[in-house]
Amino acid sequence: MADIDRKSIPNADFPEQVGISSNEIEAFIKDIEASGIEAHSMKIIRHGKTAFECYRHPYNSETPHIMYSVSKSFTSVAMGFAIDEGLVKLDTKVIDIFPEYRPKKYDDNLEKMTVYHLLTMTAGKDVSLISDKTKGDWVGQFFSSRWGFAPGEGWKYISENTYMCCAIIKRLTGMGVIDYLKPKLFEPLGITRRPFWESDPEGLEAGGWGLFITTDELARFTLCLHQGGVYDGVQVIPAWYVEEATKKQVENPQYSDRDACCGYGYFFWLNDLKNSYRSDGMFSQFGISFADYDAVLAFTCSEVFEQKARDCIFRHFPHMFIDECETEPEDAVKELSLLPLSPIEAAPRSVLEEFVAGKIIHFGKNLILNAAGWPVSMLPMAVVYMSANRAGNIDNVILEFNENECTMTWDEGKEHNTVVCGMDGKERYSKIRLGEIKFTAVSSAAWRSDSVLEIRMRPLESICERRITLEFKGQNVTLTPSSSPPLSTIADSLKDIVKTFLPNEKIAEIGGKAFVKLEAVVEAPLFGKMV
Repeated sequence: MADIDRKSIPNADFPEQVGISSNEIEAFIKDIEASGIEAHSMKIIRHGKTAFECYRHPYNSETPHIMYSVSKSFTSVAMGFAIDEGLVKLDTKVIDIFPEYRPKKYDDNLEKMTVYHLLTMTAGKDVSLISDKTKGDWVGQFFSSRWGFAPGEGWKYISENTYMCCAIIKRLTGMGVIDYLKPKLFEPLGITRRPFWESDPEGLEAGGWGLFITTDELARFTLCLHQGGVYDGVQVIPAWYVEEATKKQVENPQYSDRDACCGYGYFFWLNDLKNSYRSDGMFSQFGISFADYDAVLAFTCSEVFEQKARDCIFRHFPHMFIDECETEPEDAVKELSLLPLSPIEAAPRSVLEEFVAGKIIHFGKNLILNAAGWPVSMLPMAVVYMSANRAGNIDNVILEFNENECTMTWDEGKEHNTVVCGMDGKERYSKIRLGEIKFTAVSSAAWRSDSVLEIRMRPLESICERRITLEFKGQNVTLTPSSSPPLSTIADSLKDIVKTFLPNEKIAEIGGKAFVKLEAVVEAPLFGKMV
């Protein structure tokens, strides 16, 4: 414990002490709320000290948070260590590391593709965004996917490029990325807890997504990079690699958002703000370095439209930075926090509780969704769409009620879970395991009418809230799932990306429109019966 405390980022006595305006923090928080951005946490660091840190209830400092593509930056650093140790070079041919995938027919593009191309998203392989990660050999899928362009002759954001870096590390060291990084990165940063990282069917880390860490751990990582790879006075990440990884290596014109086309390093993005770069994950997970101001921001969120969140951040950074003050200003704002996320408000109870309690509700499978690999789950699609182990097929639901709570017990495949739901306007906490991932479920429930029960469950390590309604008509029960943020909003944000994977303009337009209608398909009702 002493070692963890020693390596923790020290706190400033007040924000202005390290040149952060508490008034601007207040303006930033108000802007977040007014913009409808569901920020979960933020940690602002300047001159090596934490100036401000807050969490939106029920999110907290101890619970890891899904990082999505921020994971790529950790994989980048792992490759940096491998290169620095001489295990591999930037110009090493990827196929030379995996010669068993070399086709009988000569492929000029395959013979050109290097580690550098993977790190810069210029490899040219066009693995589909919606490929089924529950099946097959991911390395083989990468090599067998179509070519979008010759290596080095284009740029396209393909998460499997990052996965291949993990596969390279495993091939060269015999270790997964977490074990490889443990003594080199995690322990020097004071991260003694073993982070969870989603993996392929063989147990190898996904690399481009799936890492769960706390906001503080993201802050330590970003601060180490910001300080040229130095943390707690020790050179942790090779300085040369930090410099190369976080500078513009290639142009990235695929996107039109201002901060999404300013250049790309080795799995790091450059910002429109001069001398600033970031780790960036879907739903607006950011680790941002402000070199000119000696400052770092760690930020977790649930905002689908990332540029909306980035615009909000850059409306206040660098205005946030002021001259340091030895004493706290009289006009400093002392009470600063994000508004809590509220559970369902208490509602009148239904006379059906006595009839429903303890009975098993059996639900049939949606055969279309099962065939597509998207069975209905208590986990929203945004949590599992890139997972090798998807939960799904809710069945054997049992409800019990007491004065202020109800419990919901159910099966999904081989996994059996129970959540306790507050019915008094307060959430309850439960430990669950779905899709082979452990979550802290924060749940509440209320009767919307005498025959309709709503249950809300937020897997705290993730960014979504699952909402289901159970409508009772005699022995028949209809389960209707929905999510927050809505799947329709998520689909709308991804439709243009989906178009880029389809072969011609007409088909791409149809595909983009179909993707927006995904909600009606993936979140179709399930029909069940009490037995």
